[in-house]
Amino acid sequence: MIPEKTAEPLVKPLIEQRADPFIYKHSDGFYYFIASVPEYDRLELRRAETIAGLADAERVTVWTKPDTGPYSDLIWAPEIHHVHIEGQAPTWAIYFAAAPSREIKHDLFQHRMYALTTTDANPLEAQWELTQVDSGIDTFCLDATVFEHEGKHYYLWAQKGPEIAGNSNLYIAEMDTPTSIVGEPVLLTKPEYDWEVIGFLVNEGPAVIKKNGRLFIGYSASATNHNYCMGLLWADENADVLDPASWEKSPRPVLESDYERGIYGPGHNSFTVSEDGSEDILVFHARTYTKIEGDPLWDPNRHTYVKTIRWNDEGFPEFGKPSEP
Repeated sequence: MIPEKTAEPLVKPLIEQRADPFIYKHSDGFYYFIASVPEYDRLELRRAETIAGLADAERVTVWTKPDTGPYSDLIWAPEIHHVHIEGQAPTWAIYFAAAPSREIKHDLFQHRMYALTTTDANPLEAQWELTQVDSGIDTFCLDATVFEHEGKHYYLWAQKGPEIAGNSNLYIAEMDTPTSIVGEPVLLTKPEYDWEVIGFLVNEGPAVIKKNGRLFIGYSASATNHNYCMGLLWADENADVLDPASWEKSPRPVLESDYERGIYGPGHNSFTVSEDGSEDILVFHARTYTKIEGDPLWDPNRHTYVKTIRWNDEGFPEFGKPSEP
């Protein structure tokens, strides 16, 4: 039984009908926003000088799916990054997942991971090149993000483990170019707690923030309805990030549905910073109702929200409730 809503949320969506939201603040002073569109058919980019300005910023379609082929359907969870690996040209990269169709095989869609890249300065006007990003495991995979640490670049993503029950686990590998990895994928976490296995066994949507001597990975778990929620991994900044033993995992979700104020299924987060750089900002999607007709994937009303992250005396993030600023 889902509890009844008894009060109004204290926040409104930043952008409606945009799931899997990603906001990146670049050195040019602009915030860049990209997300899954309800049609799952294109990559749409916008930018503004403020976070609030993204809501009304011009939408630029930088890529549209072809009618057929391996990346012709279900364009999911894009992120835009500016990647500068030593000895290589600074590169804009849009990482996303796509499938050849909506056919289910072995209980899963057929997504693989791709990247659009360009060395042009302005990604809204760029010429893009498409590349498949091969993880070395030929199974359902999605939700890639990248980050730099101690001069090295890392690729972090969700994938079906060939010998692991469920939909997806989180893996990490070092990168040698903006579109390729070196070494074997390293398993960081798989669904194991009760709150990670509701509806589906899912760990997905990783995002990285570095603060207070630690690296934190926010990720999402369970089915994409009101059970969807955020988990948290962390490691010491001096630890080997490719060693699973370096990472600890919260036994409880760090952001979950607020039934009292009616914000449901918060997750698939990213991180950005305030305009003056003084505050860390959580970016996530959520719905404002629980009664969904059919599969939640076809419900368009996952909206983009932002909220300020508080940091406690132990140096850990406190995300509060999704209904609060």
